[in-house]
Amino acid sequence: MASITSPTSRYAQEAIALLASLIRAERIEKQIPVSELAERAGISRGTLHRIEQGDVKCQIGSYFEIAAILGIPLFDAEVCLPSLVSHRNRVEEKLKLLPKHTSKKKSSRKVKDDF
Repeated sequence: MASITSPTSRYAQEAIALLASLIRAERIEKQIPVSELAERAGISRGTLHRIEQGDVKCQIGSYFEIAAILGIPLFDAEVCLPSLVSHRNRVEEKLKLLPKHTSKKKSSRKVKDDF
């Protein structure tokens, strides 16, 4: 039986590969053994090896946790925790205004846009 895999866009693959390379380079530069970093992140050594290879099936939270431990900025070098929280709060407020569900149903109503 063939395994079912979800497609990953080229953009996502490149982003993960970049983060994986940053993680590996930073760990080596800071001379942190794989076993120590894996323990600090609460993951196995094998998972850390997979992350450093850019495995798209590893949990994004693990990538983020390792990046945080190593001090790798994820979004913008100028972005700090309060700024991330503020941005997330703005997005959450926007989400409250948007519909809770989306539908692919096409409306048979004609939109009146002749103001």
